Amino acid sequence: MSLTTLSAEQAISRLHEFDAVIDARSEDEYAQDHLPGAVNWPTLNNAERHAIGTLYEQVNPFEAKKRGAALAARNIASHIERELLTTAKEWRPLTYCWRGGKRSGSLSLILDQIGFRVTLLEGGYKAFRAAMVQDTERRVANLDWRVVCGTTGSGKTRLLQALAQAGAQVIDLEALANHRSSVLGAIPGLAQPSQKRFDTLIWDALRQIDPTRPVFIESESKKVGNVAVPTALIEAIRRSPCLRLVLPDAQRVALLMEDYAFFVQNTAHFCDRLQALSEIRGRAQVESWQAAVHAGRIACVVQELLTLHYDPVYLQSMQRNFTGFEASVLLSPADHSAQAMSELARRLIKDSNPAQLGASV
Repeated sequence: MSLTTLSAEQAISRLHEFDAVIDARSEDEYAQDHLPGAVNWPTLNNAERHAIGTLYEQVNPFEAKKRGAALAARNIASHIERELLTTAKEWRPLTYCWRGGKRSGSLSLILDQIGFRVTLLEGGYKAFRAAMVQDTERRVANLDWRVVCGTTGSGKTRLLQALAQAGAQVIDLEALANHRSSVLGAIPGLAQPSQKRFDTLIWDALRQIDPTRPVFIESESKKVGNVAVPTALIEAIRRSPCLRLVLPDAQRVALLMEDYAFFVQNTAHFCDRLQALSEIRGRAQVESWQAAVHAGRIACVVQELLTLHYDPVYLQSMQRNFTGFEASVLLSPADHSAQAMSELARRLIKDSNPAQLGASV
């Protein structure tokens, strides 16, 4: 028999060794989170898992196990017929389920009996998550962070994208969270990941990082929409050197009109989202903004949102939470265009120590 087991601590550093990572849990469990690159081969699907769980509680465990085994056998047979009939014997999968190993163990036993070199993750997803959280803390502490700061509309995301395209190491939390990290930051038609999924996406990005090179990241708050940034990461970037991106107000408004074009095109949606600011800015102010939007004065509303809401809140937060903000290097791109951000990114990458660039770039 070639079936072996691997601890979660070992697995997180050896995922690259396997030809496939197979999640034997149900579809809903997989959707909430899964190991990087894992495929979903449910031993019991959503409905079956619920039915067997009910039978286990309301009848008895023995009856549940019999029916569960029959369902699992049929499902595993389907997976084999769909995926493995032309697969070579040298194929090496890593399998896991939730914790106890019954679902992944059943799959692994059959794959092992066929002759594949199967490895079973001890403790399943639950053990992986615990090990992953600890590994995130370790990786974060060993990295050289460069925090891109700047008021709303200054182009932080565009600069991060330009840096990544130019070959720099970047962690884009907003991209991972599917959110632009503000009251108006939800992206239409794009759901945010679960908290567990967000954590795993961050860890997966961190494990691609070369610790000998700097990493650029935006000055996020503790939450990006509905998901929280890992505490270790927030604490690390709050004590790291800052790069302050500065654009004139007219350029900021133009950038926001481009990046939030869905608000420009759907004014009803924009007005609905503005309602979220009523408690902070007052009903009268919000109604004034909504009336201006309906009148076509969207750029004026954007400018007032910056001046009255976003800028004061952002500056207070940065001064309170980021120790390197006051001494930050100023970054002054020619304008808000992608070309200007690309030029700035190349200049940043060229100098390995932005603090040596002087007062501004």
